[in-house]
Formats: sequence, structure tokens, C-alpha cells
Amino acid sequence: MSLSKPVLPENDNVAHALAGAGGGVLSMALTYPLITLSTRAQVESKRAETAFLAAVRNIIAREGVAGLYSGMSSALFGISVTNFVYYYWYEWTRAFFEAAAVKAGRASKKLTAVESIIAGAIAGSATVILTNPIWVVNTRMTARKNVTTDEEKAAQEAAEEGVAPPPMPTTSNKERSKQPSTIGTLLSLLRTEGPAALFAGVVPALVLVINPILQYTLFEQMKNAVEKRRRVTPTVAFFLGALGKLFATSVTYPYITVKSQMHVAKAGDKKEGVFEAISRVVREEGYSGLYKGIGPKVTQSVLTAAFLFAFKDVLYEHSVRLRHSVAKKGIAA
Repeated sequence: MSLSKPVLPENDNVAHALAGAGGGVLSMALTYPLITLSTRAQVESKRAETAFLAAVRNIIAREGVAGLYSGMSSALFGISVTNFVYYYWYEWTRAFFEAAAVKAGRASKKLTAVESIIAGAIAGSATVILTNPIWVVNTRMTARKNVTTDEEKAAQEAAEEGVAPPPMPTTSNKERSKQPSTIGTLLSLLRTEGPAALFAGVVPALVLVINPILQYTLFEQMKNAVEKRRRVTPTVAFFLGALGKLFATSVTYPYITVKSQMHVAKAGDKKEGVFEAISRVVREEGYSGLYKGIGPKVTQSVLTAAFLFAFKDVLYEHSVRLRHSVAKKGIAA
């Protein structure tokens, strides 16, 4: 009995999801220290802020180079799941709109701006609900807010007074091994604050769905414009992705700050709504408080998005080939 050759659909949701997950992991691994610096800036007090290079030196002095990668394991897991879910639903919605365009006899089946916005909203909302617990754990590990040593307090006091901080003792390998693991942080969170803590900051996270909506809508429209003149290479995708993310992150950064603060809020802390948190930050620190850590965050976000878009198309082609190969072997068996 002969079996026909398996044909994967042109718009393969799973291949796009795998490519997005792989691209996210690679791009985040390349830029993770900037995430650490930005997250710590977002959750520390205004008076304790330190300059970029000083913050790097302080983290390395306290925790070693590994301190710049605190929570990286949960972040890589988180970005792989986040991107897989996002791209699966985004491509599913895209395929729906493209099929509708063909059925309606539209000249071009490429997504319009409105269709891009709807696709981004559906994909983003599904992603937030499923992955918020991962990012709560990651932010707790990255910020290390619940681990404040006497040396760290002294450094903060020195920063408040505008003087050089006292020298920090180098963290030993034994001490570094005591740093909480992803599972340890998760279990501690569940034990002390309950399951509800895993959904801290979910409202601003849902509001932040506007970030990928803006990013992908701008990217898709720029890509459509470029494709009329030339092929979109990984290099072109790199710059288009960077421009889209630069715009989206600059617009939504205050909500990013509020979300990070909600993730590290403890059970006994006063629960705040999004607008209450924004008002408090403005009242205590001024409008500039909403943009703490924006330098490393924008740099990281733009580079991550640029690398992601540069990697994604290449990984998509490999994913499709791999799935074809696996399907062929399955038939042969």
C-alpha cells in the first residue's frame, strides 16, 4: 500500500511557534544582563538608583558575574513558552484572516493594520494568562528583593548620600550555591503567599498586550512595504524588528515598571491597582520614576526583538524541514 507524501501547510502554526521559541531563547541569552539591570532599577527606590556601570560593578562585587544572570533559567523557559504560545495563536489568527481575504476575493491576502492589531490582541492575551506565573518567579529571582544583606544596605545608604559604596566581600562559591533555584523560589512563593501571588501584575500585563500589538503591527506594515521593493533578509528583519520594539517599549514603559513592582510585592504589602501604583510612583519619585531602568531595558528589548526577527525566519525554515523529515521517517517505519 502506497502512502502519499506528507505536505505541511504553507502557514505552519507549529513551525512558526517553534521558530519563535528558539529565536526568543537565543536573543534573550545574548542580552540577559541588561534585563537584570533594568529589573533591579525598576524595583529599587529612587534614592538608591545607581549609574549603569556602577550597578554592574555592585552586582559583580556582591554576587560575581553570575549575578548578572540571576533567574536566567526561568527566563529562558519563560520566553520559550511565551513565544511558542504567542506565535502559535498569532499565526493561527493570521491564517484565518488570509483565508477570509482569499474567500472575499481581496487582491492581497497580507494582513491589514486592523487585522494585525486583532491578531496581536488574541495572541497576547492568551500568552499573558498562561505565562504570568513564570514571569512572577523570574522577576523575584532577578530582583532578589527578599535577600538584602548588611553590605547591600550599606551600599544603598552610600548611594543615597552620593558617596562611593564600601567595598563588598566577594561571594564565595558556597554562598552562591545557596541562591534560590527556580523551583525553590516557586515553592517558597506558594508556601508563603499562596497561588494568587503567581498572578500578581496580571492586569498591567494584559494592558501591556498593547506592546506586542504595536510592535508586530508596525513590523508587519514595514515588512509589507519593503517586500514590494525587495526580499526581506534576516538583516532587514533585524532592523525592522528593532524599530518596532523601540516604539512599542518607549510607549508602554511605565506599565512595565508597575508590573515589575507588582511581581515583587509581598503578601503583607498593600495591594494596588495599576493606576494606584502609577500615582504612587509619580507622587514619591516624580514622572521620572516611571522610567527607571529605561536605558538598559530599551537597549535589551530592541536588541532582543531585532535578534528574534533575524533568527525566526531561518529557524522557521529549519523547523519545517525537520518536521518534513520526521514525517517521512514515520511513514517509512
